[in-house]
Amino acid sequence: MNNSEETLYSIGDVAHRTGLSVSAIRYYADEGLVHPTDATDGGHRLYDVDAIARLEFVRTLRDLETSLDQVRRVLTGTSSLRDVLAEHLDVIEKRATDMQAKRAVLRALVRQDGTAERANLLRKLVTMPDAERQRLVDDFLADVSAGLPEPAIERIREVFPVLPPDPAPEQLDAWVSLAELLRDDRFREATRSYLHATYAEFPGSEMSTPHVQEFINSAGTDLMPKLMAAHQAGFAADGAQAVALAAQLVEQLAQTFAVAADDDLRLRLAARYRDLDGLTLAALQDAEYNATEGRYLELVSIINDQPHPDAALLDSARRERSDGDGPGFRDFGQWLSDAILAAR
Repeated sequence: MNNSEETLYSIGDVAHRTGLSVSAIRYYADEGLVHPTDATDGGHRLYDVDAIARLEFVRTLRDLETSLDQVRRVLTGTSSLRDVLAEHLDVIEKRATDMQAKRAVLRALVRQDGTAERANLLRKLVTMPDAERQRLVDDFLADVSAGLPEPAIERIREVFPVLPPDPAPEQLDAWVSLAELLRDDRFREATRSYLHATYAEFPGSEMSTPHVQEFINSAGTDLMPKLMAAHQAGFAADGAQAVALAAQLVEQLAQTFAVAADDDLRLRLAARYRDLDGLTLAALQDAEYNATEGRYLELVSIINDQPHPDAALLDSARRERSDGDGPGFRDFGQWLSDAILAAR
């Protein structure tokens, strides 16, 4: 034994100080990672504070699941600590991605039938390359929108799922659910039927005509937000600002449809807008909408980590007049109807 004045510690003391087992300390010595500083005359291993610090460092790296080879490279100076940790981080991230994929598959299997065939399918959906994922969505959208007016097709195609490179668990879950639906012939048929009834038949077909779209894309995009802002701000329907905006709306509609901006037009518009609240709320709460287009939009919004396209409208439509949070969409149609009539 070396008779140095430096304090040396027995392997039992080292185990207590580092939290490592005695067998682990011996193993690291046998692997050439941290050798004992000295030994007693009886052959018992002794360690100084530097050796203990190295053992604590080894434990930290091993707790992070770095390999013995990586630990050895750091201790010998072959690789820097930063390089080894970056290398190991890449391994951990890939493992986390794989675990998320497995989690999404297991959750989907638990929700429904957990057959071997379906497990294989779900695994393929989770690991699907981006190009194949886009082809699946493109094929679905082309199928369900066939025969619709062009403005309706553009609206539907505006909402496209884009799974990020490192999706959160809920995004991956949503993609699995959506991918299954996109491959489901019954969902395709139901969505195709709903979209056709909504956008290709009256009154949806009228909304898709060129002159209506011209209004929506010109005056409508400017005036309607102003009218809704005035409504939300609590301006009276017969107040000067609301009446002036309503008058502009009537004039623009008259120009778009090439008709006179007379009382007959105002009365017809007032009647239409008076029914707007109930029609909009009914459409957004429709079971067929929620099972088809609404379900697609809901899942895409989760995947893209963006608000549901119709969420704000539905939330506003459901809001009661007396909820203390200002007027909601439920009042807007009646308010606009009154403003149009006040503009006569």
